Amino acid sequence: MIDYTLEFLTSTGVQETFIFCCWMSNKIKDHLLKSKWCRPTSPNTVHIITSDLYRSLGDVLRDVDAKALIRSDFVLVYGDVVSNIDVTQALQEHRQRRKFDKNISVMTMIFKESSPGHKSRCGEDDVMVVMDSKSKRVLHYQKTQGLRKLQFPMNIFHSGSEEYEIRHDLLDCHISICSPQVAQLFTDNFDYQTRNDFVRGILVNEEILGNQIHMHVTKDGYGARVSNMLMYDAVSSDMIRRWVYPLTPEANFSDQEGQRCTHSRHNVYRGPGVSLGHGSQMEENVLIGRDTSIGANCFISNSVIGANCSIGNNVVLDRAYIWSNVNVASNVEVHQSVICDGVAVKEGVTLKDQCVLAFNVVVGPNLTLSEGTVVSMHHPDEEEEDDDDEFLSDDAETGHSKGVTKQKAFNPAEVGTEGKGYIWKNPSLDDTEEDELAQCLWGLVLNADLESDSESEASEGSQEPGSRGMSPELDDVKVFQAEVQGTLQRGLEENIGCDNLVLEINSLKYAYNITLKEVMQILMRVVLEYPFYQQGAQLTAAQYTALLLPLLKIWAPVFKNYVKRAQDHLDCLTSMEEFFLEHEGHWAALVKVLMNTYQLEILEEDAIMRWFSQGATSDKSRQLRKNQGLLKFIQWLEEAEESSEGDE
Repeated sequence: MIDYTLEFLTSTGVQETFIFCCWMSNKIKDHLLKSKWCRPTSPNTVHIITSDLYRSLGDVLRDVDAKALIRSDFVLVYGDVVSNIDVTQALQEHRQRRKFDKNISVMTMIFKESSPGHKSRCGEDDVMVVMDSKSKRVLHYQKTQGLRKLQFPMNIFHSGSEEYEIRHDLLDCHISICSPQVAQLFTDNFDYQTRNDFVRGILVNEEILGNQIHMHVTKDGYGARVSNMLMYDAVSSDMIRRWVYPLTPEANFSDQEGQRCTHSRHNVYRGPGVSLGHGSQMEENVLIGRDTSIGANCFISNSVIGANCSIGNNVVLDRAYIWSNVNVASNVEVHQSVICDGVAVKEGVTLKDQCVLAFNVVVGPNLTLSEGTVVSMHHPDEEEEDDDDEFLSDDAETGHSKGVTKQKAFNPAEVGTEGKGYIWKNPSLDDTEEDELAQCLWGLVLNADLESDSESEASEGSQEPGSRGMSPELDDVKVFQAEVQGTLQRGLEENIGCDNLVLEINSLKYAYNITLKEVMQILMRVVLEYPFYQQGAQLTAAQYTALLLPLLKIWAPVFKNYVKRAQDHLDCLTSMEEFFLEHEGHWAALVKVLMNTYQLEILEEDAIMRWFSQGATSDKSRQLRKNQGLLKFIQWLEEAEESSEGDE
């Protein structure tokens, strides 16, 4: 992770970097000393400073001040920031303000425009910011996670500013340009432990101390902090989708031996020595490390597999993050979970969403781990004596330390008959106060009562950041569908070409993390619903058809861009069927829609025949296939096919 941060800093022109670390400092130091950052040819000189006393940002900056390490403006970032933002303009603005305002600006925070609820926004870091529109000075800064009401001090509106902006559309990149006074201010105020403490303290005491904080908002680039597993999932996904270009998997910017890979269609990356079994599919957004073998009939999508892994037959991996030297047996399913180095997953195991298997764990066989399960070789009783994150350690002596853990046996009911590991306690919401938040590896989880209490308030205004946490995929699909509808409507009104519509839909696809299958199904539904959107639900079948057929002709190139494979045709037909099952009074229009899409070469004859013969899944679906008009159309297709075969 730290390699990405160093690459970002080096690309912005930073020539000297101080890295402060506490937990696992020896491993971090060993990694850096072996990396390109500590070579004589490195353009960025890296200094590594370790101490067991570093427990917060405040501790680090007070040590910086005590050792007089900083004498000029510096960039402050966490070691888990992934970014390709060009900070040149922000740095120039910061220096100009300090030059003309007699050094009263002590910090410039960098934000990126991002709508509330976007997957790259961490709920723990959602903020409401009030700023002076002209000077970009921060007047009020407040985290919004878990808050149902926001209060603004009246004095911010009497600060002499002519125009204000109240913004909740900002992603905190955790990149700050600081003056040397920042370290001094942390020394003078021992209650400052985090950057949030510092910002609040400066704003409250601004008139007394004469210091100000400014902000720089960018629309371009990418910036996010991997502060929990949910952000690890989001940033990894964005990396594979190439949103952090030029930091892409095949670039191997860290120049590590064995990390090279090739990039192919649908963002599939393969390292050297990868073998893929017969019938296995890598749908999209997949990275497989070197010397990894995949068995037969596996389905892999939106996943990362490390080096020297073995994947059995009939394995399903969806949003799975598998590190190195992992053995996954046959008939295993993994959904949105992390599997660390050296783990063995036995046959028939299913990992539900947000599971974590720590180093060297063994689970199974024939076991299902429920959502949010964490399995570690460290027993939970060690938590009070050891480091809070001890369960993630890859210590070779794990599970065999002195004391109580040595005598604890593995529970077959928890980890399987061949399992090795302990289930870690999940945070319980029952023990929290009504308005408190429970924190887990995957970020903050709202108390259920709190969500129900605030439901009416959330529905009155814009969507709350936390409200999408229970089902982000569902919310993203709904928002994507509305955005596609708006794009097509604007295309009609402004006569926008289909090529530009495709570009816009593609950008929405990546922004909302939508699969190609969902794009095709949603596009079909949006187009079929469009006449109702224009004229209302009272349209007769004939009126509906008269409005729809010209639209199909206009947007045919858009469909053809996405509908290419045989499965794509079936996905579109399934979406079409679902629509007409909901609009039984318009079944007469189905035949004309099918005929039109066939004549426009959107859908193929074989796909329509296959859908008709195999697609019935309910009584209503079978009833639809008995429609006389549809039967005649299918008969016509069969006769046309026989006629063409006879001509040949």
